[in-house]
Amino acid sequence: MSAPTALGVRRRAVVLVMALAAPIALFGCGDGGESSGAAHLTWYINPDNGSQATLAKQCSEQSQGAFTIETQVLPNEADAQREQLVRRLAAQDDSIDLMSLDPPFVAEFANAGYLLPITNADDVAEFTDGVLDAPLETAYWDDKLVAPPFWANTQLLWYRKSVAQAAGVDPTAPDFTWDEMITAAEDQGKRIGVQGRRYEGYMVWINALVVSGGGQIVENVDQGANATPSMAGPAGDAAADIVGNLARSSAAPADLATAGEEEARSTFQSDQGSFMVNWPYVYSAAQESVTSGAIDQSVVDDIGWARYPAVASGQPSAPPLGGINLAIGNFTNHPDEALAAAKCITSLPSNVQYMVESGNPAARSAAYDDPEVRQAFPMADLIRDSIDSAGPRPITPYYGDVSTSVQRTWHPESSVRAPGTPEKTDTYMGEVLSGDRLL
Repeated sequence: MSAPTALGVRRRAVVLVMALAAPIALFGCGDGGESSGAAHLTWYINPDNGSQATLAKQCSEQSQGAFTIETQVLPNEADAQREQLVRRLAAQDDSIDLMSLDPPFVAEFANAGYLLPITNADDVAEFTDGVLDAPLETAYWDDKLVAPPFWANTQLLWYRKSVAQAAGVDPTAPDFTWDEMITAAEDQGKRIGVQGRRYEGYMVWINALVVSGGGQIVENVDQGANATPSMAGPAGDAAADIVGNLARSSAAPADLATAGEEEARSTFQSDQGSFMVNWPYVYSAAQESVTSGAIDQSVVDDIGWARYPAVASGQPSAPPLGGINLAIGNFTNHPDEALAAAKCITSLPSNVQYMVESGNPAARSAAYDDPEVRQAFPMADLIRDSIDSAGPRPITPYYGDVSTSVQRTWHPESSVRAPGTPEKTDTYMGEVLSGDRLL
């Protein structure tokens, strides 16, 4: 799940003087990518504020005439991005040289033969050196590197300092739980911002609750369609209690069942705001809201941040994992040039530049030590630690079926109860995976 960087959130332009990557092997001649012998690469990207296009231009220039990269923008929602790419790749479209791919879809694409595996040991080392553990886990399928992490993401707990102080709670405490948060918001007559619309963002919330409780939504994923739905149990029940209890409490915003990231942010920044789980982009977005006059500076000054809340005291949370992996299309006519371009795009200097300019966190650990990053993200260490210990969504070629099954049986939130909902999900998902039910 990538943060909604195309929703009017813009960062100021930042000029960085740095070499983007180690020297790239040359495959042609010319200057600045203008040679007629340069390979023309097309990179399908998720919407952002233009920072991927900037990297495309810079990496093209760095190639010294080996290739030029053109970007094609995919739809904003992850589900729609997947649909457009699948249609093209199923037809063996050779125009997809590179693609920005949401991590949950990597297994599906690789299993279908749509991604070009990276098998050379030196190449693998270059793509994986210093990459945080959780995003690296999503980059492999069948023990092959198929989609190196480009940037990573996680959700933090954002809170209004004044509300937490008035409620007498410390959200930064390692055992701060969802139940404590809901009670604190109720006591203060405030609302909690979450993503409750029936879309991938809601799946992110549910999966984080289940994994934080020590469970998994589906097990034995290596069995493909014969994987075992596993929502029923203590972890699934704890997740259902949290979702349902919030929805039926006075802390639930009126738009809970239709809220995405931006709706949650709007609630949080309003007079009714108290707590929110959301991606790091919201911090820079709040600063932009001050510049535009939408909110007062006092709102930003009142924002604090902490690790994703725990499901149970004494059991550390597994924060959500998002971001984008960079894959090479298996039908490209320019595999060598695409590989070189991917190395440039995912390099450490590119990670730093992209994080500062786009507001999207880096996949490589060392990026968080860069002075520019630390200035833009005062919570840089928390973001890095949260990504490194995050809980990925199920890694399975049938992820679309798994996610849709969960979204349909857990919506609306006010209907979610334990026991009941997790068992319903297991039955529904099992029928979908076995082909006995259509989505």
